[in-house]
Amino acid sequence: MWIEASTQVDRPVTDVFAGYADDHVRNHPRWDPDIELEATSGQPMGVGTIIHRRNVRYETPVEGTIEVVEFQRDKAFGVTIREGEFEMPGRVTFQSVGPATTVVTIGAELPGSVDEQLVADRMQRSAGNIKQLIEADL
Repeated sequence: MWIEASTQVDRPVTDVFAGYADDHVRNHPRWDPDIELEATSGQPMGVGTIIHRRNVRYETPVEGTIEVVEFQRDKAFGVTIREGEFEMPGRVTFQSVGPATTVVTIGAELPGSVDEQLVADRMQRSAGNIKQLIEADL
């Protein structure tokens, strides 16, 4: 099942994309403190980038990766998350709705055994945290 959450960020799309996608390794743990990320190379973010991921949300941390599969500047950032036995595609879109306003929509395809409502609630919380983080840091 595909789930989404959206938020409006009061910053230009170029700033929002940079804060979300270009600085993903640094900022993702700031909006979702249950996730730890580590870059696996010194290369700039782009298609093919692999990021080590550690989910500490549960009693036993789960190791995994994030592979960037789509990187369209100021438009979209797509990933494949591999965590334990799960593989989950995710995509974030960035829509400029004014010179200093961007709508960010986060989406993911959930594996069948995942609690959809719990993930939807966490995704909406992350969307709110992204808004606060990007608006405060710029």
